[in-house]
Amino acid sequence: MAINNRKAHHDYTIIESLETGIVLTGSEVKAVRAGQANFKDSFAQVKNGQLELYNLHISRYQHDHSSKLEPTRPRVLLVKKKQLNKLIGAVKKTGYSLVPLKIYNSKTGYLKVELALVQGKKNYDKRATIKAKEWEREKQRLLKKNFNQ
Repeated sequence: MAINNRKAHHDYTIIESLETGIVLTGSEVKAVRAGQANFKDSFAQVKNGQLELYNLHISRYQHDHSSKLEPTRPRVLLVKKKQLNKLIGAVKKTGYSLVPLKIYNSKTGYLKVELALVQGKKNYDKRATIKAKEWEREKQRLLKKNFNQ
């Protein structure tokens, strides 16, 4: 089970990614495992010496009637101090951003967030990426057609 942020690969150039833990309540964990999370406009930022994830929408778990948590509340990400300092330096010095790529179950049973250090793409970069992908698909079709004849 993994929930991917497909828009991130289209909008950003991914520089580096790392695995982080996330602090969630029990009903939020169940909702994520049920696939009820949305990455639209989510990003990470350093506040008060810790890394926080904003605008990650986790819907209420359908069988939980006691929780009154806000679906888009900031959530703390768990990273080592050395990694945090490296991310702070990169974001401040070069103007990169931190964007979540996916949420998934680790082998140990915990939920993890793959966080990426990204740089925004311009519109012409996006068009060039699309053009390259279309050319690769066309090349594969031609090779397959020629191979089958």
